[in-house]
Amino acid sequence: MTASNERTAAPPESASPGKAAASHHRPGAVLAVIVGCQLMIGVDSSVVTIALPEVKQGLGMSTGGLAWVQNAYMLAFGGLLLLGGRAGDVFGRRRAFTAGIALFTAASLLGGLAGTGWWLIAARAGQGVAAAVAAPSAMALIAQHFTGRARVRALSVFSAVAGAGAAVGMVAGGMLTEAGSWRWVFFVNIPLGLVLLPAAARVLAETPRRPGRFDLGGAAASTAGLTALVYALIRAGSDGWGDRRALAAFGAAAVLLAAFVLTERRARQPVMPLWLLTGRDRAASYLAQLLLTAGMYGAFFFLTQYLQQVLHYGPLRAGAAFLPMVGMQFAVVRLAPRLMARAGARPLVVAGALLLATGLLWLSRLSPGDGYAAGLLVPFLLMGAGGGLAIMPLNAAILGSVRPEHAGAASGVAQTMLWTGGSVGSAAMVTAYGAAASGHGIAPGMDAAFATGAVFAAGALAVAVLVLRVPR
Repeated sequence: MTASNERTAAPPESASPGKAAASHHRPGAVLAVIVGCQLMIGVDSSVVTIALPEVKQGLGMSTGGLAWVQNAYMLAFGGLLLLGGRAGDVFGRRRAFTAGIALFTAASLLGGLAGTGWWLIAARAGQGVAAAVAAPSAMALIAQHFTGRARVRALSVFSAVAGAGAAVGMVAGGMLTEAGSWRWVFFVNIPLGLVLLPAAARVLAETPRRPGRFDLGGAAASTAGLTALVYALIRAGSDGWGDRRALAAFGAAAVLLAAFVLTERRARQPVMPLWLLTGRDRAASYLAQLLLTAGMYGAFFFLTQYLQQVLHYGPLRAGAAFLPMVGMQFAVVRLAPRLMARAGARPLVVAGALLLATGLLWLSRLSPGDGYAAGLLVPFLLMGAGGGLAIMPLNAAILGSVRPEHAGAASGVAQTMLWTGGSVGSAAMVTAYGAAASGHGIAPGMDAAFATGAVFAAGALAVAVLVLRVPR
């Protein structure tokens, strides 16, 4: 990160001086609150996955309904993140951060109490809306409270939690489901939220309010467009590419996403300023984030299915199987700031994308006779190392390319790319699985799904090699 970027990353002078000064005496507490919120958000992207068989039995849901338990969260989250970033700018980032935590805690309580499938899906969507409010302010608050090398270290911890949150959710989901009930994957958020709310009010400095408008039309068009695209991909995987509903959904997605771009070009205060996508390095970083998470999140879903359906693991054992990935990711991300200081961001992104692509390609060659040690352990380690190397330098490149007043919007777009990549990538891998498994069984479908994930990771590698040029 250049010296000029460090100067522009300083906290705004108009921020509350007393609270800002106090927070800098407790940087560990500041980071703990921000990372605690990000952990809660990241874990909930996957904590339900291992519990889905129990949810299906408890609520009598269909397989299609179970898919929407996962997609409702990711689509609401990814689709409304940009609006959440605007909320932080208009109302103050600490206010938006705490409001998101409060709403997330309430939605988690409703999810744990769900008596029907639709109730549960609505609660998951509520969690996604809450996460969309809190998450952009979480990353922007790091830009506000930390500068220079301290910011790089803080981003390394934040990126470790963001990258490993889904894998941690697998472990936690298995433990909670095995120990009690699937409802505990929701109830566990309540005490964490009750701790984070007063802590955030004590240690985080508020940012000044910036009067503005909410681009509700742009937010609605982007969310509806992404929902239509994911539905179309899932429908095509189950009913074929000639299915009329799938084709209609693809058409609707194209129209809605085009309307989103036109709305943003004309809006006085767009939810996603299109200039954020114009800088070469920033645009490349956004695209690489989308492609990396497209491969990773789809892989998590299918790895869970492989562990439980092919290797016949129970929920606890299936969750524990992800521990090597989590451990590797945390270990690597602790080294990433020092490696980036010596080599720059680009080599780390290249290495991370290459490791992730290799791990996914390895998984695409699995055979039913492969056990955990022979078939899964090395890919888990490769994927953990790849995610740990790549995500933090991309976040640092994005935040380092904008002034502090644009940090909320820039971080909102960054996380939109992460969660949009996760939902679209998962849907694409489900489509590939359905096409290959039809009439041939689970194994060919799994191979096709993981190969699709490897293509996404290879795309991120190509972007890093051919486009990204972040200065050291």
